[in-house]
Amino acid sequence: MPLFRYLSVLLSRLSSLRISSRRLTLSSALLGALLTVYGPAQAQEDAGNTRWVSDSLNTYVRSGPTDGYRIVGTLQSGQKVELLSTQGNYSQIRGEDGDTVWIPSRDLQDIPGQAERLPQLEQQVTELSDQLKTIDDNWKTRVQGLQETLDSRKALIEELQARRTALDAELSETQSELRTVQAQLGDENNQLLMRYLVYGASIAGAGLLLGLLLPALTRGRKRNDRWF
Repeated sequence: MPLFRYLSVLLSRLSSLRISSRRLTLSSALLGALLTVYGPAQAQEDAGNTRWVSDSLNTYVRSGPTDGYRIVGTLQSGQKVELLSTQGNYSQIRGEDGDTVWIPSRDLQDIPGQAERLPQLEQQVTELSDQLKTIDDNWKTRVQGLQETLDSRKALIEELQARRTALDAELSETQSELRTVQAQLGDENNQLLMRYLVYGASIAGAGLLLGLLLPALTRGRKRNDRWF
């Protein structure tokens, strides 16, 4: 990341410049705050005697465990060292060049310096970016699949609605035809009933007429018999 590289280079330049301790402390603290925004401190090493020179200043080292011993050099902020022993307010350390010196214990920290953490932070950012891209791709694929499923279901619903509309129309037409047939059947039943009534009335009238004529015929026949 360009920002991480820029902060790392800036921190190294500030550490190498001969400026006042107060300004250097403020500058380093500001850069440390900026770096903290982009990620937490990472990966304290398993070796219990491993330490790093504090990021807050450019530390002088001495030949002994008190301020009375002479200064034999400096260590840059964030430099990795090995803790050998502790005496009073000083700690005996071994630098990467193999020299054994004494440094104030307050200038040591248990976590790597910012310059060393930057590659780890960049790697984490890269991994997180890859994970986010993978998640984004998976989500897009899932959304696309859900959209296709939604489209197919929507099409099915529209088809079912069209079929229902057609069936409702057929049902209405069938009900109309049924009412027409029922009306026709009622008319035919009425006509048939009238025919039965007329036929019955005709039979009844003929029977009544026959009932009236038969006695009269019978009486006339009897009279004729007496004359002879």
